[in-house]
Amino acid sequence: MMKIRLLLAACALGAALPAFSQDNAVNQENAASQDNAVIRQGQEDMGTLVDALTPKAPMRTRSIKVLRDETGLPAAAQPKVSLLITFETNSATLTARSRQSLDVVGQALASGKLAPFRFAIEGHADPRGSSTANLKLSQLRAESVRAYLVDTMRIDATRLDAVGKGDREPMNKASIDAPENRRVTIVNLSR
Repeated sequence: MMKIRLLLAACALGAALPAFSQDNAVNQENAASQDNAVIRQGQEDMGTLVDALTPKAPMRTRSIKVLRDETGLPAAAQPKVSLLITFETNSATLTARSRQSLDVVGQALASGKLAPFRFAIEGHADPRGSSTANLKLSQLRAESVRAYLVDTMRIDATRLDAVGKGDREPMNKASIDAPENRRVTIVNLSR
């Protein structure tokens, strides 16, 4: 009788694993498409930002323990959100509209859900111009966003790191001057 139960359990597990794998692939596709989305100015919402930047709880299983390191699966992606933050042409000076967007970002970072975490503020540039100039400009823009969040929104400076990415990670490779290539990405640095 015990052998029959074990055989039935093994068959049920064998049938469930492909469905789990398929659901997991769909979830990863959805997460990837969200990573490619850029929140435009005026579309920021504190709840959306908090949800996007909050680390997801690990999946709980019953009787089966999946260890990522042993399976060769990549570690869960860090929560992040890309924002279309505009600056004055060829400068790190924030526009008035960008300051309004960053007010919402500051409120989200100050929320109880995100207060314990550290974040990277990544500045991105489109590939027009030299790579050296783009790297410098993206760093200055990331620092400008960080300074605004620290000075105006009173976010603790030790929670924010400014990182210039230059033009190395364009979101829209088909159109190099697309606005989404000139963006700021906020990345939760927690694991």
